[in-house]
Formats: sequence, C-alpha cells, structure tokens
Amino acid sequence: MTLNKKQKKQIEATRNKLQRVQQLLAAARKQPDDPADVPRLEKEVAALQAEMEKIRNE
Repeated sequence: MTLNKKQKKQIEATRNKLQRVQQLLAAARKQPDDPADVPRLEKEVAALQAEMEKIRNE
C-alpha cells in the first residue's frame, strides 16, 4: 500500500515526536526525579507507535 503526501507528513511528524519522547524516557530512566515520569512516557511512546501504525494502515 502506497502512502500519500499527507500520510507521509503525518508519519514524519509522529516519528519526530516519538524520537523526542524516547530521549525524555531515556533521561527519566537515568535520573528518576519523578517516579511517575517513566510510566507516563512509556504510555506516550506506545500511543505514538500505535498512531503511526494506524496512519500506515489507512
């Protein structure tokens, strides 16, 4: 299945968000200032991955 321009842009934006959140997650694991950060960021990563998969399957 081929992606149109809009889908490619959405995937690129989601990929950028995902990279930022993964960096935050790595930093939160190294220095756990707030214990709620790691689970919150893990949920956000999962949501972004699901969103990217949803866009690909449209």
